[in-house]
Amino acid sequence: METPLVVGVDGSDASLTATDWAADEAVRLGLPLRIVHASRWERYEGSVPVWSMNRPSGQVLAENIAAIAAERALRRAPSLKVTTDVLAEDAASALIREGRSAEAVVVGSRGRSELADLLLGSVGLIVAARSHSPVIVVRGHRHALEARHGSILLGVGEHDVDSPAVLFAFREAALRQAELDVVRAWRRPAHEPVAHPLLTGDASHHEEQQATVLLDEAVEAAVRAYPEVRLRRTTVEGPAHKTLVARSAAADLLVVGARRREGHVGMELGRVAHRALHHSACPVAVVPQRHHAPTGGER
Repeated sequence: METPLVVGVDGSDASLTATDWAADEAVRLGLPLRIVHASRWERYEGSVPVWSMNRPSGQVLAENIAAIAAERALRRAPSLKVTTDVLAEDAASALIREGRSAEAVVVGSRGRSELADLLLGSVGLIVAARSHSPVIVVRGHRHALEARHGSILLGVGEHDVDSPAVLFAFREAALRQAELDVVRAWRRPAHEPVAHPLLTGDASHHEEQQATVLLDEAVEAAVRAYPEVRLRRTTVEGPAHKTLVARSAAADLLVVGARRREGHVGMELGRVAHRALHHSACPVAVVPQRHHAPTGGER
């Protein structure tokens, strides 16, 4: 049985946009698309007429939401294999579980409730933080959603040497025949006396060199695996979260890693992924690190 690409839908415009993006991605990957709508029926009881004597009206509404998304996906990609599932549980828990047997989980950037959606929908944030599979939050400008930039942006962190996030980004670039923009941000040491002309430069130069070395090590194995990918390597002085959000305006997809921490349930996203999910100008893929990834400072 083929591993599907899963998309969560709730009937909102954002989830329909996510369905379009997921249909395109499933075609690129050559995988079936599984459309999942999860909710508790009691939320809807009394809000719509009872259309069936055998099923609660909330369930009928949920089935219609999934069916509309499936019809939309098939209009976009007629040859795509599409299945739907309607689950009577909270959406975040359902999608996290679905992610255990999925290639990736795709969600929209906002849900149906405006109150719960300040900046990023609560479901999308929870799923991105706790999923065992990559999670793509579909957001951003039309050019990015339609993959017009021809560029994938990868942020390289301290623990991204040959990481799943790096391999994910290279695969996406290869599938799309896009350029891969790999960025490692570095910071000037806080103790460096910037104003002194005789003491400045050395520490900063060392930090920049270290950033270059880490970037090269991070992509070394992936370059061998995907020699066809056009690569641009950049080291930038400044906060990584601000750097990546700024550069996302010229990308079709931003890929960042998220590191699991011992003793914590779920995944610690860190400032980089959190900022990207809220402010990126393009869709964001949050890729979990392997369980044995080394621990250390915050990204």
